[in-house]
Amino acid sequence: MAAAEVASQARPDVPSGPLDGVLVVALEQAVAAPLATRTLADLGARVIKIEHPGRGDFTRHYDDVVHGMAAHFVWLNRGKESVALDLTIPAATAALDALLARADILVSNLGPGATGRLGIGPDDLAARYPRLIGIEISGYGSGGPLSGKRAYDLLVQAEAGACAITGRPGEPAKPGPPYADTSTGLYAAVAALSALAERARTGRGRQISVSMFDTVAELMGYALTWTRYTGIDQQPAGMGSPAVAPYGGYPTADGRIVVLGTTNDREWQRFARQLLGRDDLAADPRYARNEDRCRHRDELDAVLRQWCASRPLAGIQAAADAAGIGNAVYRTPAEVVSHPHLAARDRWCQVPTPAGPVTGLLPPLMFDGQALPMGPVPGLGEHTSAVLAELGIDAAKITDGAAGTSGTS
Repeated sequence: MAAAEVASQARPDVPSGPLDGVLVVALEQAVAAPLATRTLADLGARVIKIEHPGRGDFTRHYDDVVHGMAAHFVWLNRGKESVALDLTIPAATAALDALLARADILVSNLGPGATGRLGIGPDDLAARYPRLIGIEISGYGSGGPLSGKRAYDLLVQAEAGACAITGRPGEPAKPGPPYADTSTGLYAAVAALSALAERARTGRGRQISVSMFDTVAELMGYALTWTRYTGIDQQPAGMGSPAVAPYGGYPTADGRIVVLGTTNDREWQRFARQLLGRDDLAADPRYARNEDRCRHRDELDAVLRQWCASRPLAGIQAAADAAGIGNAVYRTPAEVVSHPHLAARDRWCQVPTPAGPVTGLLPPLMFDGQALPMGPVPGLGEHTSAVLAELGIDAAKITDGAAGTSGTS
């Protein structure tokens, strides 16, 4: 059975997408690889997630807040099929081999050296499945002193400097969303799409590695470039930015926080004259250029705090909009759940799960005239028998083998 034929077995009740006919196999846990494969699933690929029988992806067990399911797992695993295989059992590895022979893409983020021990490292894949695109996500990449270490989002963000530019001086913090994981997952999805385009020309797959550490280092580009050429570590600025000023969150008279800022010198002139009504600040040479304003950040922040503290949020935003000054409201997650902008644009939808429908956000990518697939969140091993039957394999034989070797993995 060809890859396109296997991929076409995807659920008929889910709309097709741009990647319809693409078969993805996922050996994944946590966030980075699951986000990569969920992105491909959102675009129409058929994603078969291989999980260990009995426990599955460990994010299944983080909490039970979504009708008994974990929030991380529900977020990251819609649109996938779950096949439970204990890959320490020869019959299970044979089933994986049969699946890979038909697959277009393999995405993995197992521990250091795990794919090699399973016989599906990059060299193995290139030799056995020349059309297969293999994407291996790791914490630190190969060839360095940290390559063998386990890597989690916080660890990588700390190691790559992201925590040092977040928070306030002397109070470093991890950015709230798991940016090391999520950014790496999105880079992996970009790599998969690029390799598919290349394979359409050459007929051959690629073996691609994506490192969380390399990804965060790339996202640190501005901060690293600044420090390399100044010899100075910029200090974190809370909700502000060390790169521009004024820029940050300021309490209002009605107890909210308005976010205001400027990003260039012409905007500063409008900000000072039209919004603040302070021609004196606009004419003051101490604030003429952005780098000057950054040096006098504390002075300008004091002016803005005083100005905002005497006005309600709605009045500040109306005045900022009239002056062409960017502005926003500091909101909590509870407020974003009911955000009027999401509601007005119908960004929420219902996603099927084993525990009933749950509410999720539509993918950020919007294709004209086409609704992207929003497939179900799978139960552990829900699709094992059906997928193995497509491959001509009796699932009972693998299950019996697993029962005879319990506790070996």
